[in-house]
Amino acid sequence: MGPFPVKLTHLRRLTDDTGIIEHCIGKIPRRKEGYSTDDNARALWACVEWGRYAHRTGNNEEGERLASLADTYLAFLAWVQKDDGHFHNNVAYDRQWEPEQPSDDCLGRVLWATATAAVWDIDRDRARVAQRLCQNGFRAIGSIQFPRGMAHVLSAASLLVREAEANPELEQPFRDWVLRELPSVARQFGDRLLHQYRRHTKPGWRWFEETMTYSNGVFPWALFHWYATFPSSEAQQAAKDSLDFLIEKMTGSHDVIRPIGNRGWCTPQGISQWDQQPVEVMKLAMACQQAYEVTGDKGYRAVLDKCRAWFHGDNDLGVPMADASDGSCCDGLTENGPNRNRGAESTLAYLITEAIFHQTMEGDDDECADEQS
Repeated sequence: MGPFPVKLTHLRRLTDDTGIIEHCIGKIPRRKEGYSTDDNARALWACVEWGRYAHRTGNNEEGERLASLADTYLAFLAWVQKDDGHFHNNVAYDRQWEPEQPSDDCLGRVLWATATAAVWDIDRDRARVAQRLCQNGFRAIGSIQFPRGMAHVLSAASLLVREAEANPELEQPFRDWVLRELPSVARQFGDRLLHQYRRHTKPGWRWFEETMTYSNGVFPWALFHWYATFPSSEAQQAAKDSLDFLIEKMTGSHDVIRPIGNRGWCTPQGISQWDQQPVEVMKLAMACQQAYEVTGDKGYRAVLDKCRAWFHGDNDLGVPMADASDGSCCDGLTENGPNRNRGAESTLAYLITEAIFHQTMEGDDDECADEQS
């Protein structure tokens, strides 16, 4: 058993007995900003991914730390779920819910995170809680209007159907519900996402919207998940064409990853270079990992490697964004250097990208071993 690939020091620093705190001043949690359900969902997913890794590699000590953190994030999500299945997103440090409208993005992110915990968490009791939250959350999907919410719902439904079909030992009531209800959900949301693509794509612009803004990688990621569960040539082609287009737009000089900047986004007329957000690199890594798993195209694996390298300094300024000594990550890259605040979103973007990279590397090693045996 070798050393664990990432440090969880900053993740624990950000987490109190309520959940993960959203923002930091440098590396110090900014308590007055409170918590977001978005980040607690991402944190649960990160713990699920790294918990699977710890279990496979026999790293029981890190596995116990991850399980304790996952309990906190899951408890937060259970607390903020409303009677109609939606999840309240913004919570003040005094645990008071802040006024807001329901968020498609938030609902989608929680459905994905709880779906991964429902089928991959090795602790059966924790998995049952995630199953209940996830199933209740799917009751709210009728309100989804925006494409990023659609993409997360599609990915969660596709993953759950795939895992339920492959794992007869999954909790029977939950498995029965997945196989009965979610194939039609996946079809509905897959069709809606393809409609977005058909509506906006044109020569020189292979995309789902008129402007490439944030979380862009979720679109091809979702279509590759759908294709992996319910193969269709149109889904495969749209996933491939849109991901190739995104890679083109997110590749800078010297062949480094260059996230689309949030100071102007990307349109057919031009693209913003600054400020670069770590979460955009994570989303591209997610899409490339899923594309590589589905197609076997090593070009996508190479882009995944570049995404990981961006965090370690292979970027436009040649500066590390992540601090491997504690697992923290700077909030953004500007033309003047990194934003030194290290909040939850950026730190989780780094930790999840590392998890995706190591899961893929393990899969490649297993495939090589099979070929040699």
